[in-house]
Amino acid sequence: MIKDTLARIESAIAKIEAGNSKNKAELVALLNKLKSELSALPPERIDEARSIGHFTEAAAHEATREKSSERLRELSIEGAEQAVKGFEATHPTLVGVVNEICLILARMGI
Repeated sequence: MIKDTLARIESAIAKIEAGNSKNKAELVALLNKLKSELSALPPERIDEARSIGHFTEAAAHEATREKSSERLRELSIEGAEQAVKGFEATHPTLVGVVNEICLILARMGI
């Protein structure tokens, strides 16, 4: 699951247009850092990481679909926030990398 999610993120980054080359370079660097952080994740924390991934994917889906549901978007964001809370204390670097990726994507309008 995590490898599939990373592959989809990598594919999406590859499709970023040349006009956003600075953002693209930042995202590639952050993705590499994220891969490193995830590889160091203890096996007992993998399920929590999956929950974060699922809620984040749901939030991205709701934010980008043509006829988005405000309530579903809110719920998916709330779910992601809750999933991250416990993770933040034990893996601050990983959460920081994910936050940076989200900020860049938001800055790009994604």
